[in-house]
Amino acid sequence: MPKLSRFALAGFAMLAGIGSSAVAWAQAYPERDVTLVVQSSAGGGSDIFARTIAAQMSELELVERALLVENRPGGSGTVAYAYTAGQAGNPYVLQTIASSFFTTPLLGQSPVGPDDFTPVAAIAGDPYVLAVNGQSEIQTLEDLKDAGSLTAGTTGVVNDQTILSSLLSEAAGIEIRNVPFDGSGEEMSAVLGGHVDLIFGNPSEIGEQIEAGELRALAVSTAERLESMPDVPTFIEQGYDIEHVQLRAIVMPADVPQEALDYWVERFEALATSDLWREEYVNRHNLEARFVAGEELQALFDQTNATFDALMTEAGLI
Repeated sequence: MPKLSRFALAGFAMLAGIGSSAVAWAQAYPERDVTLVVQSSAGGGSDIFARTIAAQMSELELVERALLVENRPGGSGTVAYAYTAGQAGNPYVLQTIASSFFTTPLLGQSPVGPDDFTPVAAIAGDPYVLAVNGQSEIQTLEDLKDAGSLTAGTTGVVNDQTILSSLLSEAAGIEIRNVPFDGSGEEMSAVLGGHVDLIFGNPSEIGEQIEAGELRALAVSTAERLESMPDVPTFIEQGYDIEHVQLRAIVMPADVPQEALDYWVERFEALATSDLWREEYVNRHNLEARFVAGEELQALFDQTNATFDALMTEAGLI
């Protein structure tokens, strides 16, 4: 066997050192608590999503450190997104996303966009329910159509809700003026107080108010009726070609170490496939169960961005 030069031996030693360092890094991570940033105020769908993740990760002992939920509402999500994007390379920051992750940059109203983040995992799909105040004279979509002109509460200038408003406005031939609020709490207060006529809300956000009779559900944005709301028809079965769900996903800042990304992908997959997650979050809030990561998630982000671009252009929003 030929002798290896001292340079080759040194090279092998260096590579071995790099490999052992990577393993040691992965074993040590995370060395401290991790922040999970939410782009909306407490009580909304994204906040419920984040706090459920934090609680169940701990209960299932999937993480060695605590996930600290931090709400940074404002600017249709731009406050939180700008903060997280500014943490490039920091593996101790995670971020929930909403439609504003895609729509606000398309409007040119955000200094950052999807390319400034690292996709981690999508672990649920969230439908929407169209609802009005329980005391409203509007009982059906036909009543809504007869009203002619209405106001809708939203949690941003352009998001899933405004897209749905635009689609409904066009399909029903009515005018719907969107009134933006900084968070779901203010939006809910507005519709319950009679300051706006309707709301597009996730089941996790407005389900209790519907059950209590404070809100009246008119339609759901899924292809089929929700199990928990069997009496609420879909838009499609009422003659409106409207189907749209919100992606529940997590991102990290750009340029985070691959080992940190792998760590969280593994943890989110374990969470998304657990009975606890399915029973206490997905089934409880009538979401779609899913787990998407890696190149497939990046492709889904690209597709979602393209869909928003097309819908917003068609609706005259951009």
